Amino acid sequence: MSAGPERRGLAKGRIALALLPLTVFACLAAIFWSQLDSGRDISEIPSALIGTKAPSLALPPLEGATLKDAPMPALTDAAIKGKLTLVNVWASWCVPCRAENPIILALAKDPRLQVVGINYKDQTDNALRFLQELGNPFSAVGVDPRGRAAIDWGVYGIPESYLVAPDGTILYKRVGPFDDRSLSEGLMPAIEKALAGS
Repeated sequence: MSAGPERRGLAKGRIALALLPLTVFACLAAIFWSQLDSGRDISEIPSALIGTKAPSLALPPLEGATLKDAPMPALTDAAIKGKLTLVNVWASWCVPCRAENPIILALAKDPRLQVVGINYKDQTDNALRFLQELGNPFSAVGVDPRGRAAIDWGVYGIPESYLVAPDGTILYKRVGPFDDRSLSEGLMPAIEKALAGS
């Protein structure tokens, strides 16, 4: 006679166990939807490095790259010291990097800052071809074949850009390619603020 309540208890336990994945999925979906629906720009990922000194740079040059008919300088601390600098992490295999390159070229013409690049997990020949075909916006390029420098800089995915103050402090970070909105609402205000000294 006691087998009936035990069976009912087991059946209820199995139903609860069967519904558990559905409940977890529904909770996660609600969280993700609320993030997407918040209106926040998900490419503006906060970085623990903003407001801190930039990681040290000691990257070898992109062999074969030139700047004004001279070998392209390596990306070192000395290359960015004392200058407002945009550090752009890029690769030839990165489709958004190709789309972003005209914007980076335009930024390189801005006399208020210099633009340097970290070539991430790329083949030298492909990186050189990228710069020859699309234009070279960089005053220095360092190669990061294993991604170690990218880890130090907290790179999520490329393209990614960091605005570094003349004293080496990271002022701004952009994950993903620049567009008109990210320039007008993100980078340009950060440049103006840096030049104003605040």
